[in-house]
Amino acid sequence: MRMGLAFGVTVGMCGLVACAADNVGATRQISDKIALEIAQPAGGHRPHAGMLRYPDISATQVVFLYANNLWVAPRTGGMAIPLTSPAGLETFPRFSPDGNTIAFVGNYEGNRDLYTIPVDGGTSTRLTHHPAGETLCDWTNDGRLIYFTNGFGGLARQMQLYTVPATGGLPAKLPVPYGANGSISSDGRWLAYTLHTADHRTWKRYRGGMATDVWLFDLKDNKSKKMTDWEGTDSQPMWHGSKVYYMSDAGPDHRLNIWSYDPATNRREQVTKFTDFDVKWPSVGPGADGSGEIIFQLGPELRVVSLSNGQSRTIEITIPGDRPTIRPKDFDAAKFIQSWDISATGERALFEARGDLWTVPAKKGTPRNLTRTEGMAERTPAWSPDAQWIAYFSDATGEYELYITESKGRGETRQLTSDGKIYRKVPDWSPDSKHIAFSDKSGALYLHTIESKETKLIDTDPFQPSDRVSWSSDSRWLAYVLNQANTRGAIWIYNTETGQKTKATSGMFNDMWPTFDRKGDYLFFTSQRNFGTPAYEDVGTTFIYADTSVLAVVPLRAKVGSPWAPKSDEELWGKEKEEKEKKDKDEKDAAKKDDKKEEKPKDGEKKEEDKPKETDADATKTADAKDEKGGDKKDEKSDKKEPPKPVEIELEGFERRAVLLPVDKGTFSWLAVNDEGKLLYVREAARGTTAKPSLKIFDLKDEEKKEKTVLDEIGAFEISADGKKIIVRKEETLAIVTAAAEQKLDKPLDLSAMTGRIDPRIEWKQLFTEAWRIQRDYFYDPNMHGVDWPAIRKQYEKMVADCASREDVEYVIGEMISELNVGHAYVRGGGDFQTESTVPVGLLGATFEWNDGAYRIVGILEGAAWDVDARGPLSQPGVDVKIGDYLLAVNSVPVDAKKDPWAAFLGLAGKVVTLTVSAKPQIDSDARQVVVELLKSDDELRYRAWIEQKRALVDQKSGGRIGYIYVPNTGTNGQNDLFRQFYCQTDKDALIIDERWNGGGQIPTRFIELLNRPVTNYWARREGTDWTWPPDSQQGPKCMLINGLAGSGGDCFPYYFRQRGLGKLIGTRTWGGLVGISGNPQLIDNGQTSSPTFAFYETDGTWGVEGHGVDPDIEVIDDPALMVNGGDPQLDKAIEHMLAEIARKPYVKPKRPAYPDRKGMGIKPEDK
Repeated sequence: MRMGLAFGVTVGMCGLVACAADNVGATRQISDKIALEIAQPAGGHRPHAGMLRYPDISATQVVFLYANNLWVAPRTGGMAIPLTSPAGLETFPRFSPDGNTIAFVGNYEGNRDLYTIPVDGGTSTRLTHHPAGETLCDWTNDGRLIYFTNGFGGLARQMQLYTVPATGGLPAKLPVPYGANGSISSDGRWLAYTLHTADHRTWKRYRGGMATDVWLFDLKDNKSKKMTDWEGTDSQPMWHGSKVYYMSDAGPDHRLNIWSYDPATNRREQVTKFTDFDVKWPSVGPGADGSGEIIFQLGPELRVVSLSNGQSRTIEITIPGDRPTIRPKDFDAAKFIQSWDISATGERALFEARGDLWTVPAKKGTPRNLTRTEGMAERTPAWSPDAQWIAYFSDATGEYELYITESKGRGETRQLTSDGKIYRKVPDWSPDSKHIAFSDKSGALYLHTIESKETKLIDTDPFQPSDRVSWSSDSRWLAYVLNQANTRGAIWIYNTETGQKTKATSGMFNDMWPTFDRKGDYLFFTSQRNFGTPAYEDVGTTFIYADTSVLAVVPLRAKVGSPWAPKSDEELWGKEKEEKEKKDKDEKDAAKKDDKKEEKPKDGEKKEEDKPKETDADATKTADAKDEKGGDKKDEKSDKKEPPKPVEIELEGFERRAVLLPVDKGTFSWLAVNDEGKLLYVREAARGTTAKPSLKIFDLKDEEKKEKTVLDEIGAFEISADGKKIIVRKEETLAIVTAAAEQKLDKPLDLSAMTGRIDPRIEWKQLFTEAWRIQRDYFYDPNMHGVDWPAIRKQYEKMVADCASREDVEYVIGEMISELNVGHAYVRGGGDFQTESTVPVGLLGATFEWNDGAYRIVGILEGAAWDVDARGPLSQPGVDVKIGDYLLAVNSVPVDAKKDPWAAFLGLAGKVVTLTVSAKPQIDSDARQVVVELLKSDDELRYRAWIEQKRALVDQKSGGRIGYIYVPNTGTNGQNDLFRQFYCQTDKDALIIDERWNGGGQIPTRFIELLNRPVTNYWARREGTDWTWPPDSQQGPKCMLINGLAGSGGDCFPYYFRQRGLGKLIGTRTWGGLVGISGNPQLIDNGQTSSPTFAFYETDGTWGVEGHGVDPDIEVIDDPALMVNGGDPQLDKAIEHMLAEIARKPYVKPKRPAYPDRKGMGIKPEDK
């Protein structure tokens, strides 16, 4: 599959022509250069402080994350010692008030949870066991840990604050409705916190609705105060004495700095005034004399600022010992395959895997790494039809250029282009192996002629260009798709000899996948032009047209005619008869030759499968003995092929000659023609179904006119140049099979020997540059939001040389792309992230309290009575467990009172267990045993319970007049919830649409259409109730609830809601993330970074929403003091507003008129 995108990196290697040996030498030079750059003095390693993350400080020591583990060092700096070493990252270490213990988030036993460990080392203690993630904030003075999690609230984007004893036990929720980054004053009375957190987001200088303020909450009197009101970022509050210190970008340079706030005087003061870098992850400590100090990361430094005098100092840390995470390591290249192709005759497969090119034998032999480079990437390879060459893109020069290299893995490598300035895409060989077509990210399609070294621009697609082109058999014509102004694709045909290009289809419909046959008679294509069978809703009146594509074939010349032209059986006479007899004889002779080839071996001869497996040395000898066609050397006369006959195309009337193939409509892709002239194609799975794609084949000569199946569950393939073999992939299995019907995957390719070796730091530099270039080339604004992008690269690449783990590389990339001040610029994952073990935790769908020395069930989670799909184990009929019962044992093992209740369910997710429960807190004769099946997650139960609580509140406060709909996102789940809740509430006088915490997704055009269906008329009926039209609509006022955690599609939804005049927006400003991502290249280790490729602007021609959000019409801030007992001021305001709107302008259905009197001529004027 060669549909990947080309990539670019600056490394600087190789000239215009280089041999494989030269490449190796150049690679060693690069390796030596990087090694010199990262060389360190003896006595330990002094890392870039950007790698010393999440620091904390006590009176005598500092602790920080380095190389995925926690380290401690003297408070004044010096040699560090390792403290933890499990797989994965240990994050947010915090010293206990006495400095003797460190709490952190880590994974020792199968999940990321809260742990503590003595500062001098020893055994760590696990405090939490719930499967949801936790983020540690700090300690309280009385020895509890403060943390936040999204595991209990019901909404994935809503965090809540909890405390847990340092010895473990049941967490206690703090009395604020939701929040993060909590810190409690030394007297235990005041909580400083933010309503949520945006500290991990890759967006600097952000001013949207998600920007955080710091709140103060009185834990004694349940009073609250908004401490800051800056439109940018105020975060990470820390109590020291009577003041709150926090991080803010409110200064004149808008860099994150340390600020202070005095609650007694309401005075704010900027403590640090750094201008070149942002303060990251500050944490407060007592200081050597008790006056307080804050440690933080600042660019290349780890710094500490004194709270007594405001002076800051740098801490120099030395890391001793070995650093195994940066040692060269072996890897399985088969796990990093991103594109593939097949050799000319199907003898070998070709792969791009982790930046190298590999060939693998179909049956015998061993894999070969053709490039074996470091610090660079080779991309999207294609095997030439004459079998001699591999074409690919490489970033060896610093920009991605087109190369070819000999397919045997030795010999000449040529650089064909030297003008790369933007990402380039899949190379496509002409059948005579003399030309290569390719395109780039801008939509330009190029043709490179190898002999003349000339590269021509053929055309440019203004929308999203296709990666695929098709060559005629004589290499004269090139067919491709160009999107029109109506966004429909039209097929164009380019004459490589004259340079003439012709629009072959009209573009009235979306035409795709043009594919020439092998004889020069036909061109196949797909087209979305079947609008004959709509699918109607079960509960509404709307409809869609799905699977609108058909397969079509165009005779290239009028005289070729339709493949299914009517025929008449007749006897042949004269010359026609002689020609037919000669043709039949030739076919019979050819069949005899084929039979001889397939004769069984004589006695004593070995069958092919009985012969010993070819070794790598044998394969090399075999490769040397093969000619350019991939076959054994033979007599030149017998090996010579007839050149293809010239292909003539009558361009006039091209589309009028199109004929539909007699197969069912659907969605089609990956068209190709085999050696027998049969069409292969993928029939895609129908949207919205559980069906799988299938590889089909159709024979124009088949009188039954039926498609046949090659293989099921295949979504893409490549065909060999001779048309006899294809390479396919099903999940992790790759195989080469015959290009014919009814194939099996019983002989997959052996990829076990595709092992490679990387130097992590050399690869990391390539990954970093790759990520930088993806933004450079794919970012919607070529001016990069005014940021000096080359300077940003220089600033952050200094950190790459000192990264100690792949996780560090992700952090650096995130810091770099955050300088663009934009939403949707993300970085995720990669090949060498440390693998953490997972032990699934079973869940009962219940809430607990600690009472009389045991865990008592105080809530059973479930949705409304009609939510039959939202029932947990304890809600099943016949289960004898009720609220108030105590959970005493699981599978006869007593529940450990020293741990939280979820510890009893470790490893039991989805399992059937026996519970011991009782109305009393001890096991005695009254205890009973109940068998239940545990949940793997109770998120859906909590979510449905949250919705039902809100719906019931609205229903109760409005007397049943107002409906409530919650929309969690604008993806499929949000769409399902909107429609599910809408149809059953169309009879309500008003609707409240709640999109707070909306996670976005698709552009919600259809969401608005559903809500914006004004009445058109009514239909009178003799019996029963008259119909309102449209019947799938709600008439009456509406409003929408919004907040800062609603973004992306959650910005669009309220914007369109107001634009259509559907009602008021109530709450707080939304996130402000209206740029979009439409796909860009992967990193070579399967990591992902996204670049916003399109951005929102308004109908008046001005930018809008992005970076700001959608403002409410009625602002209501969630005052935590009003929400202690489950209050919801925003929802209360919405109810109040809807009741007022119902009173002001209710929807009133008109009275049905009197039945008409038609006994005379005509009708009354008022009834016309």
